[in-house]
Amino acid sequence: MPAEPPSPPDPSAYRPAVAVDERRRRRELQRQRTVRQRRVVALGGVLATLAFVVGVVTGAGSGGGDDDGARSSAGSEEPAPTLPSGKRRLFPDHRVVGFYGAPQAAELGILGIGSPDSVAKKLTRQAKPYATKERPILPAFELLAVIAANAPGDDDLYRNRQDDAIIRRYLTAARKAKAILLLDIQPGRADFLTEAKALEKWLKEPDVSLALDPEWRMDAGEIPGQVIGSVDADEVNQVSSYLSDLVREGNLPEKLMLVHRFTEEMVERPEAVEKPPGVAVTLNVDGFGTKEQKLAKYRVLVPQRFRAGFKLFYREDTGLMSPREVLALRPPPDIVVYE
Repeated sequence: MPAEPPSPPDPSAYRPAVAVDERRRRRELQRQRTVRQRRVVALGGVLATLAFVVGVVTGAGSGGGDDDGARSSAGSEEPAPTLPSGKRRLFPDHRVVGFYGAPQAAELGILGIGSPDSVAKKLTRQAKPYATKERPILPAFELLAVIAANAPGDDDLYRNRQDDAIIRRYLTAARKAKAILLLDIQPGRADFLTEAKALEKWLKEPDVSLALDPEWRMDAGEIPGQVIGSVDADEVNQVSSYLSDLVREGNLPEKLMLVHRFTEEMVERPEAVEKPPGVAVTLNVDGFGTKEQKLAKYRVLVPQRFRAGFKLFYREDTGLMSPREVLALRPPPDIVVYE
């Protein structure tokens, strides 16, 4: 009598293993995120000393009076100021491609690796595949202007502000490269509006915009690197309204306000986030991992009523997505940032 054929495998037998693999994957992503957070806040803790040293070097001979070399864009009869492209509207007239980081350490991102001029050349090469006839590229330097720290500092706010000489240096390089400067805020225990107002002399410039990083927005008693922060829609709206006022008062071109997000909870009540005139509020999907993980986050974290951003990590991503793959996202992102 022939032997009975073996029974087909029970799919349920594989579920525990799949679940275990998924838990391991999530733990590994969390471990990588924790390592990255600790690295960033440790570097932020020494920012004040390093900024002073770099500032002395870069500021020497740069001149500049009380306005730190900033150009006045209001109160004259000159033509209305424009973006480096000569246009006044960001989207959909351009696709922004940027580099993120700060000069204090390479670990803070690609923008800090090498001189600003050399980084601009790398950015030009990286951005080229994203250009289309309908949407030319507008390069961007996303400079960490406020960096979260694991030490309280003199004001107990667990953040350090970038030296003016460094901001001036990157603004000069951005203008040479016909790029915009995007000032990124990791506020620690401060709030985004306070830190944005501290950057007002730069934000009054036609080619300077703003990025908010809620991962590093701490409540009282919280320490950067130990918890993942968040921001409520009301605070986001306060900042975008402030930027809108600057645009109106200075007759400035449209400003970008990039809001980083890699969990749904990172921006609380996103349905209440407003889009004031003159400000392109853009939600940037900021999470590293495999292509599949990044695509899943993108589908969930970018509501259709907002402009979309997408972040890529040269070091942390597993299999860096190509420009062709990024442009295949739906909707295609308005801004792509590399760290």
